[in-house]
Amino acid sequence: MQTLAHFADGGPGPWILFFPLIWAAVVVGGITLLRRTVWRGRGGPWRAGAPEVDDNSPIAVLGHRFASGEIDEDEYWRRLSVLDEQFGRKGRGGAA
Repeated sequence: MQTLAHFADGGPGPWILFFPLIWAAVVVGGITLLRRTVWRGRGGPWRAGAPEVDDNSPIAVLGHRFASGEIDEDEYWRRLSVLDEQFGRKGRGGAA
């Protein structure tokens, strides 16, 4: 009786069928390891990273003034809506 891998005839045996599973486990393990360590802080290779905000930009200055208590929340939102029209991120609606 012949088996798929000819184990009785001195062939590699049926365990040869596990090689694709082993390689799949290695690839999945490598991707999982990269996602949990290297790519975590950068957002991954397929996602755009968070845009860096210049500390001297008008929106950042307004945020610092609000955080330090120089202006109240209403004043912050009113000024932010005006600044967001001129200096805001493209492709996003509103001041959020």
